[in-house]
Amino acid sequence: MIETAATFIRTVRGLTFGKLLRLFAILLQHPLFAVLSFWATVKAFALAKNYFPETHSSFGIGNAFRHALWTSLIMSYCCKVSSPRKSKDWCLKITNFHEDIFPNEPLQRFMDLHNNQVGIDYFFEQLTSIHRQFFETSFLIDGLLEKTKTAKILINLEQPTGEELVYITSPFS
Repeated sequence: MIETAATFIRTVRGLTFGKLLRLFAILLQHPLFAVLSFWATVKAFALAKNYFPETHSSFGIGNAFRHALWTSLIMSYCCKVSSPRKSKDWCLKITNFHEDIFPNEPLQRFMDLHNNQVGIDYFFEQLTSIHRQFFETSFLIDGLLEKTKTAKILINLEQPTGEELVYITSPFS
């Protein structure tokens, strides 16, 4: 957990003053969602590191899992205090903002945004059989780990991705 905290501190320190102001402006729009999203971020990072120690912070399968888990957890936590629609609006706002302030190459950005959407969609699939007040993190982890088994390698921006997780192979994946 200390390593996770150190990563977040390094990340925030790397933001420009303008990006920090934009971040605080968004977080102040819904402080409770902001706290829940922060906890989802910490949890997703730690779990991805546990399940995929080699690829959780690269562009490999661990990163795909982390992004999908991240959005699923944000949805799960926020839906305990609000509606699924409002939770989804917030989740998209905060995760898209993350991609804006920490820019990647186009293929990497596409991968992250796609996997974020897979996580949101997976949450809604589960919502049909489990009331949102009774969601547990384990419900999401098991299903998303299954999705890693059918994940596809992303080669270009025109590639059809469907509902599968996608990842990029590289010497660092």
